[in-house]
Amino acid sequence: MNKIVKNTLILTAITVVAGLLLGVVYGVTKDPIAKAQEKAKQEAFRSVLSDAETFESDTEFDADAASALLKENGYTSDDISEVAEGKDSSGETVGYVVNVTSHEGYGGDIDISVGIREDGTVTGIEMLSISETAGLGMKAKEADFKDQFKDKNVEKFTYTKTGESGDDMIDAISGATITTNAVTNAVDSALVYFQNELGGGSNE
Repeated sequence: MNKIVKNTLILTAITVVAGLLLGVVYGVTKDPIAKAQEKAKQEAFRSVLSDAETFESDTEFDADAASALLKENGYTSDDISEVAEGKDSSGETVGYVVNVTSHEGYGGDIDISVGIREDGTVTGIEMLSISETAGLGMKAKEADFKDQFKDKNVEKFTYTKTGESGDDMIDAISGATITTNAVTNAVDSALVYFQNELGGGSNE
């Protein structure tokens, strides 16, 4: 019995010490990780809205209201997680960055930043998180695909597998229609939010 009690106390002590060490490690790494994540996000913001010098998160953003708006417009598999206002060096608003999470990805959720100028022009998109199939869906991260959305002022985008032309047409990634659809819908979700909540640009 004494041996059992002794072993139990030893295991308990090890568990407590391990828990304390994990707590210390978390406390030490939490801030650097948060700073690294924020830096990566700011870099993504600048890449999709290069006209802006600074970005301010919309503190009045309502995720639930945004979700309801998307559903009303047929985008039931997307969520908007954040909206940031981009300002130039004089403090004037030049556009917005809308972060969208698509739940339609083949390999899981896809997080995308979409830059939209005040006139409704999409200035770029950037993948914040994507885990699609290598050599197929992961091509969504490549410039050849992303740049199809860049500097386009349209009401919405549609993907094509037949090479149809037009500013609103996006060539699908060969063998990755699901990924193409997910990204296109995510960008369209950002446009829906912009058109209804952020001024609407020329498409209002």
